[in-house]
Amino acid sequence: MSNEVANPTRRRVLVGASLVVGAVGGVTALTPFVASWNPSAKARAAGAAVKADISKLEPGQQMIVAWRGKPVWIVRRSAEALANLDTLNGSLADPDSFDAKQPTYVPNTPVRSLRDEVIVMIGLCTHLGCSPTYNPEVVPTAFDANWQGGFYCPCHGSTFDLSGRVYKGKPAPTNLEIPPHFYESDTVILIGEDGGNA
Repeated sequence: MSNEVANPTRRRVLVGASLVVGAVGGVTALTPFVASWNPSAKARAAGAAVKADISKLEPGQQMIVAWRGKPVWIVRRSAEALANLDTLNGSLADPDSFDAKQPTYVPNTPVRSLRDEVIVMIGLCTHLGCSPTYNPEVVPTAFDANWQGGFYCPCHGSTFDLSGRVYKGKPAPTNLEIPPHFYESDTVILIGEDGGNA
């Protein structure tokens, strides 16, 4: 009689233990599978924000940092270059940047930047993605006898002013893109995040 009573209890204990072991085994087997859905460290780094220290960037100078595999230009414009921006509107395809890719918190004024003297842009032509060259001097050039400083794309001849605005009659359809960014301090820009500005 005691064996008959012990067997059902023993059976319940064994079934319960089997279920617990099976559940733990299932979770253990699924953990690597579910973890594989998370982006790799390399993928996370590719989209991560990038810091740029502009403390040593002098007027007229450009620095380049990489963000999401793209070159990001940071240019400190001189007072003369800033004053010249307003005079170019008649030569530009979209002087007010209505069709440009830029964060809403970046003004559609000629400076197109959070701080007048410093502009942050993606360094890829909006035509076919070539990287234009920086030509800040206001001197006649082989590609423009009346050059006022800016960027020249050697691939198909698109030209942009020092705010990345494309000139009329060029292959590039829009102004250069401005990435999300904000000033983490007076001299450090964080590219890839909006800092709550959006």
